[in-house]
Amino acid sequence: VQLQASGGGLVQPGDSLRLSCRVSGMTTDGNTVAWFRQAPGKQREGVACSSSTDDTTNYAESVRHRFTISRDNTKTVVYLQMDNLIPEDTAVYYCAALGGWTCHFDDSVSKAGRYPHWGQGTLVTVSS
Repeated sequence: VQLQASGGGLVQPGDSLRLSCRVSGMTTDGNTVAWFRQAPGKQREGVACSSSTDDTTNYAESVRHRFTISRDNTKTVVYLQMDNLIPEDTAVYYCAALGGWTCHFDDSVSKAGRYPHWGQGTLVTVSS
């Protein structure tokens, strides 16, 4: 299994950015992919989750209504559309995956230990 995250960069507050996570080596219709982030000096936190097992999504409260997780038509690329970015969104963003499962439960977003497969991080900096 390989995950490759991309799309990070430097943006200003209020701007938008879209991250991509390309997933390979997993069943297309039976995996759960989540985005996590880690800011300097802080613990890793879950951001959003997408499951192709049951077509569910879930979000951390801190990003709900600002971030949108989606997949391309092949379901092998998972996007994180981030709108109305604020400085507190500055972090290294990681995508992670596991076979099967669902995003129905909140710990699918919050529990990093549930995910055995991780990609490299991509840095998002929100600053004026």
